[in-house]
Amino acid sequence: MTDKQPIRRALVSVYDKTGLPELARALADAGVEIVSTGSTAATIREQGIDVVDVAAVTGFPEMLDGRVKTLHPKVHGGILADRRLEDHVAQLEQHGIAPFDLVVVNLYPFEETVAAGGTFAEIIEKIDIGGPSMVRGAAKNFASVAVVVDPEDYRTAAEAVVAGGFSLDERQELAAVAFTRTAEYDSAISDWMLEQLQELDLPVADAEDQDEEDLDPETYILDMSDEDAESVGLRSLRYGENPHQRARVAVSDEDEPGIAGAEQLGGKAMSYNNYVDADAAVRAAYDHELPCVAVIKHNNPCGIAVAPEGEDIALAHARAHGTDPVSAYGGVIATNRTVTLAMAQQVKPVFTEVILAPGYEDEALELLRSKKNLRILRLQGAYRRPVEVREIWGGSLIQDADAIDAEGDEPGAWTLAAGEAADEATLVDLAFAWRAVRAVKSNAILLAKDGAAVGIGMGQVNRLDSCRLAVSRANSLGEHAEGEEAPERARGAVAASDAFFPFADGAQILIDAGVRAIVQPGGSIRDEEVIEACRAAGVTLYLTGTRHFAH
Repeated sequence: MTDKQPIRRALVSVYDKTGLPELARALADAGVEIVSTGSTAATIREQGIDVVDVAAVTGFPEMLDGRVKTLHPKVHGGILADRRLEDHVAQLEQHGIAPFDLVVVNLYPFEETVAAGGTFAEIIEKIDIGGPSMVRGAAKNFASVAVVVDPEDYRTAAEAVVAGGFSLDERQELAAVAFTRTAEYDSAISDWMLEQLQELDLPVADAEDQDEEDLDPETYILDMSDEDAESVGLRSLRYGENPHQRARVAVSDEDEPGIAGAEQLGGKAMSYNNYVDADAAVRAAYDHELPCVAVIKHNNPCGIAVAPEGEDIALAHARAHGTDPVSAYGGVIATNRTVTLAMAQQVKPVFTEVILAPGYEDEALELLRSKKNLRILRLQGAYRRPVEVREIWGGSLIQDADAIDAEGDEPGAWTLAAGEAADEATLVDLAFAWRAVRAVKSNAILLAKDGAAVGIGMGQVNRLDSCRLAVSRANSLGEHAEGEEAPERARGAVAASDAFFPFADGAQILIDAGVRAIVQPGGSIRDEEVIEACRAAGVTLYLTGTRHFAH
């Protein structure tokens, strides 16, 4: 059974007509009914292609100088109906609404009109209402509808029509691109509106109204004009962690630019959240001496793996992606080796925000650049971060950066506390798990097998829940054939804990799941209970004497 959605009816409404004749011809040749608006419909008819006017569908003409064209139930009902639901299908039939399988929309050129110095009235009229509504509706309903917002994707759409439609994964990737576009569009409108308020002298925060001595240095940095900021090496980001937050990025050392000054080889501009996740991804990948790939989502690894020296880095990527293929969607990928064509071919089908590496094979870079929204960064030098600074109310916390450089990080310094000494293969997996768990937010538990994480429990308020989560994810997220249960990947795996087990119950969850060996710092007043639980089960337990919390 295929999850492809055949394309029989398409809604096409575009301001930018680039590539429109070719797309319309491909749709028509495939027997697709095309519904369109105004100048878009006129352009299609000029090619001798049949097209249905939206007004004929809604029973209403375009009105208010074109401000209202598609805002009608017979349009949005056809976009938003979830055809997996019998009730939705019945309501479409009840009201005589035909569903859309494809929505092709690009928005009024708001940003371009602002950049060209348009008048206030001209700019206001370029604030699109119906377009974003259709885009967001189709993106929300990607289960039933494919949405295309960029002329560069028209060829892909034409090919999909011939191939029987888009798959569910492809529709979801298109939806993510669409939501990104509407977010950028709304942000541009918000920025412009705030500028208008400032010019009208309305109460909007302005650094020029305050003495520099009264401003915190960080606030002053945000209040500087873009021109002044660029003159001192600051780059403006579209916004911070959320759209209402201002943000800039500064490169602290031009000789060691790190991620902040990494060379961008493709894709959209980096965002604040991209930088945060990129830093976590690079730190995770560069903790390993072997070829390593880390996949990060929301500042936590959803996959991390190594490959033997000399193997294609694609092997490490395949293993890292396999840790949690669900969460890898929309993640950030970092590797400590050159990205090969084989790895790029694996990355391309998966929606990814950022990829970072010290280098890219020419063919790999060409392939990755075909994903125009993928941010591609090239890193320089060794990962080095001597100190970490965290702002708190009224001051800052400064500490040595955590690194895999303590005496207890070397397996030769570990203490065997229970069970038999690990064989070479098991010890290698334990050493990998111990390095990898440092990248996980506390409380952190990481299960590993054959040089790859298979289950990760992170960010829980107690270690017991982290153990449950690691086991659950190991046994539910593994790739498996349709109709078959996911493999029990926890069985036979090894486990690492970033800090000691306060009670034996957490370790017991891992033991009951079939974990064969555990490495942890030790140091609890109940260490002996944990040791005894492992001893009773015949599970190997090593104590490192070193802790790697990551709050």
